Amino acid sequence: MKVTIVEYSAAWRELFEQEKRLLESAIGESPAVIEHVGSTSVIGLAAKPIIDIMIGLRDFSVANNLVSKIEAVGYEYVPEYEDVMPDRRYFKKRVAGIKTHHIHMVKLGGEFWQRHLLFRDFLRANPDVADEYGALKKGLAELDWDDTNRYVDAKTDFIKNIENKARERS
Repeated sequence: MKVTIVEYSAAWRELFEQEKRLLESAIGESPAVIEHVGSTSVIGLAAKPIIDIMIGLRDFSVANNLVSKIEAVGYEYVPEYEDVMPDRRYFKKRVAGIKTHHIHMVKLGGEFWQRHLLFRDFLRANPDVADEYGALKKGLAELDWDDTNRYVDAKTDFIKNIENKARERS
């Protein structure tokens, strides 16, 4: 199985903004913060062309009540990882059979929230590191993967290293 990495697209920011408005209207009055995360949120960074969205809930106990609202705007709820990550609700969206968006709904300010923002913000502030990350992803995408989770695992050491650097500087 091949992983597709493409050059940065300025359209990704607008795709996120459109989806953010859709999600805000679907979620309604629930106190949430919606952030663009992942590689598509870093200007100039090559990425899988999938918009990663993180919804931070002030009160995570409302998460299960929001699942049907998010499903109603075209997302598939994927509960299979909740035994490993009980403080995250995961969704994916497909358009014409192609994955276009992922949502990670988590506790606002929690560990998942903090790690993803630290990593994103570090890459945004350090284009040379973002370029290094892009090169790593392109190299890994050249390999054949029997499971895309192995591709993700192959990036883990780099990501953890950047998270540690970001923590030291914050």
